[in-house]
Amino acid sequence: MTTPAEVVARLADEDIEFVEFRFTDVPGLQHHYTLPSHELNEGVFAEGLGFDGSSIRGFQTIDRSDMLLVPDVEAGFIDPFYKHKTLILHCTVYDPVTGYEYFKDPRVIAKKAVRYLRGTGLADTCYIGPEAEFFIFDGVNYHNEPYGAAFEVRSVEGVWTSGDTLDARDDPNLGHRIRYKSGYFPLPPLDRHQDLRAEMVSVLESCGVPVELHHHEVGTAGQAEIDMRYDELVAMADKVQLYKYVCKNVAHQAQKTVTFMPKPIYGDNGSGMHTHVSLWKDGETLFFDRNGYAGLSEMARYFAGGLLAHAASILAFAAPTVNSYKRLVPGYEAPVNLAYSERNRSAAIRVPMVSDNPAAKRLEFRCPDPSANPYLAFASILLAGLDGIQNQIDPGDPLDVDIYSLSADEAAGVPQVPGSLGRALDALEADHDFLRVGGVFGESLLASYIEAKREEIDTVRLRPHPMEFELYYSI
Repeated sequence: MTTPAEVVARLADEDIEFVEFRFTDVPGLQHHYTLPSHELNEGVFAEGLGFDGSSIRGFQTIDRSDMLLVPDVEAGFIDPFYKHKTLILHCTVYDPVTGYEYFKDPRVIAKKAVRYLRGTGLADTCYIGPEAEFFIFDGVNYHNEPYGAAFEVRSVEGVWTSGDTLDARDDPNLGHRIRYKSGYFPLPPLDRHQDLRAEMVSVLESCGVPVELHHHEVGTAGQAEIDMRYDELVAMADKVQLYKYVCKNVAHQAQKTVTFMPKPIYGDNGSGMHTHVSLWKDGETLFFDRNGYAGLSEMARYFAGGLLAHAASILAFAAPTVNSYKRLVPGYEAPVNLAYSERNRSAAIRVPMVSDNPAAKRLEFRCPDPSANPYLAFASILLAGLDGIQNQIDPGDPLDVDIYSLSADEAAGVPQVPGSLGRALDALEADHDFLRVGGVFGESLLASYIEAKREEIDTVRLRPHPMEFELYYSI
């Protein structure tokens, strides 16, 4: 285990010029500030450094603005983009008056969820493996004014550019465009971003993030996925934040832009963050039983029961934007059906069947998307699953059919995810006791989170939409 003294010694040993403190606000955006390396001493790891908590979304009011950032000695990495060599340290937010961890810090919430897990004695480790999809565009324009609104994404790979005289780099149009919903695993020249994704992988691994694979995703216009190797819950949430940072900045250096917005293109696949989860104890998986359905243990089935029972509430954190519900639409490929099944990608929970290795047995919760704050999303998934185990919530029979082939009457019997962010927030208001266990999610955090998200809904709801002009202007 690394010590503060070792971190300080590293600064001189590696000629590190600056140290950067990073932390995450409640919606999930990272923040940072930087100090010359000579200003970091061992005392900072105990006492922290102050910042204005009232300027961070979801944190403090102005009359209680003083907060502390305490750096973590583990998981530091050298920033791959800065000109001056800079060591990045993840931080925990503390209240300087109480001396305790700040209850609205998302990373603190994730840590509390893991502590609660260990306190139950059921397991000691929760492994998480997210698949965060994203789009690579050549540019984007958008504006929102009282008198007008519009957006446009530009992509040399987008099928809608097939009629252009020139492509985005002023080269002759040589064809080779990916059709809508036809972008899964194509070779170049259809796949224009092989080298760019490979550069993202290279940078991630230089920062200490093991990567298993990368590929083009189903959508046209550069939809992509890079799969990181699974890790413990808090460490994986840290890596998701780093993943977003690296993908955006590698693209930026290449004069392209990355978005983790769930549904940026109408009529094509949205970007999900399918989240694989399993529980372990003393180095052994708890989710495997060779005689169970799809190789699942009873504990794993109860965990699935908890996810399905609390799915609507979880999605307030795991699919937390108005745009999220343009992806989670019934009748398409999105996992809106609250059922579990082996291999079935139309169910909310899939049991992957790609390996006979007991260590590979896990549940894949397919509803989340990459707009989520990973600390809050992963914590809520864990707590819902634990509630399922503790209360032996039966997930019912698996749904091993093509759900989209069911008759209307059959489909009506399959519950579905909320159809909007507002309904997910309604569910969170009605069903959040499972999040309050062990003081993981505080009541005031939940209340302020719901209030802020309802303001987001109004921001969109109150504005005329361009499609409304097409539908209603000439009424």
